[in-house]
Amino acid sequence: MTLGVVIGESKPTAITAQTSRPLSVGEYVIIDSQDGKLLGLVERSFVTSAALTDIHNFDEAIESKEIADINSRDKSFTAKIGILGYLAQLQKSVVVLPAIPPIPGTGILSATKDDLGNIFAPQKDEWVRVGTLLRNSQIEAKINLNKIVSRHLGILAMTGMGKSNLVSLLAKQISTVNGTLIIFDYHNDYADLHISGINVIDAKINPRLLDANTLSDVLEIRENADIQQRILRLAFTPDVKESQNFWDALDHNVEMIGANPERKDDRHSADRVRDKIDDARHRFADVLDPDIMDPLGLIKEGKVNVLNISELSEKQANVALAYYFQELLTDRKSALLAKSAKTKSSHRYRFESPVFVIIEEAHVFIPKGEDTHTKYWAAKIAREGRKFGLGLCIVSQRPRNIDPNVLSQMGSLAVMKIVQEDDQRQITAAAESISHDLINQLTSLNVGDAVFVGQWVNLPAIVHIEEVKDKPIGSDKNAISEWKSTKKFEKIATESTQKLIQKDLLLD
Repeated sequence: MTLGVVIGESKPTAITAQTSRPLSVGEYVIIDSQDGKLLGLVERSFVTSAALTDIHNFDEAIESKEIADINSRDKSFTAKIGILGYLAQLQKSVVVLPAIPPIPGTGILSATKDDLGNIFAPQKDEWVRVGTLLRNSQIEAKINLNKIVSRHLGILAMTGMGKSNLVSLLAKQISTVNGTLIIFDYHNDYADLHISGINVIDAKINPRLLDANTLSDVLEIRENADIQQRILRLAFTPDVKESQNFWDALDHNVEMIGANPERKDDRHSADRVRDKIDDARHRFADVLDPDIMDPLGLIKEGKVNVLNISELSEKQANVALAYYFQELLTDRKSALLAKSAKTKSSHRYRFESPVFVIIEEAHVFIPKGEDTHTKYWAAKIAREGRKFGLGLCIVSQRPRNIDPNVLSQMGSLAVMKIVQEDDQRQITAAAESISHDLINQLTSLNVGDAVFVGQWVNLPAIVHIEEVKDKPIGSDKNAISEWKSTKKFEKIATESTQKLIQKDLLLD
């Protein structure tokens, strides 16, 4: 169906069209050029009224409205449309832009399911459904799982806009192909996902495997506590690392250093370190386990693994993630090198197939302008992971606080509602394929809507993501309901207490 015509100045990458109805931002259209059909994406849309232009007061507005209502030519519908390429080539996953811009007067047509189906929903094993196109709802929206493992993914949005739902959906889809997924769960959101064979475990740290500086972070010794830092370095000897009772041996060494008569000032600092050790071995006994020699051994290949890090402090979580990342990268490198070697090895690696890792609250672990243990290894995976089958997904509501070098390595992005201009600028800098006009639309997206750009889709798309209904992941609390329930139980408890008192009085 003809929607309109090209007007004004035309470019090989963008046109302006006058249309018979207002077009929605994110809608796909066909530009029927003389050299072949072009696919276009509506990036801006305008509605104007000749009668209601240059209005100076209310009475004039009412009169002009009456004129506009009876004049069928009063309304003007204008759209700015980005040209994505020739339709026939796009259906073969090839992008070819026109050398000559569409001639003004070229017709604009509605895009049909036949036009868009092969582009946004290829019928191949690596493509999985995540929803539908927001403006062309009869078209499935699929993403390429291979690309997010090899080229990484960023999921960015304000709180409550659907990040956790998309993570849950990806987990379900990866589980259907027996993929290995590891979710570092910062808020304990994913333990109850209804996925067959899901492996939910607590992230653990073996303090024996750390260096002194990293152990200091785990024990939460302040960075500027120089004497405490020095005492821990002196106490953390190879003998302590190999001792049968790690904590007792470490505590004993610290006590001996503090008892040195030549350094009486060390006693108080040594006592503080001993307090930290005692606190760690008791309060974090479930997290700090000197007897678990291979924390990665708890992760199962071919399963969705949810590693609960909600019980860890921020510093401990940072150390844990860095350790897991280092071991994962080392294991995948070794496994791939062994596979490509001419001589076969009997050694069994932890992960013989690709692994996809998701970090929630990525701005905490990969911050801009600050060095952290996790940031070093996340950056290394972002640069090298694709060669070894180790994919990274960062999830955050604060793109402006994520290290830009890591964010720019994310080959694909799902961007949901973002209102902060600083966040929008960071996203624009990280993603060359997302236009300023699409960025400007981020403030108007609803819950579950997202702009998909990058290598996991054939073309930029505004998608309505399918809801995972098994569990209200990351949903807001119903405060009113919980308050009413609490009040109800208080009333019941009060009535029960009064009855017991009356019963006791009668018995007396």
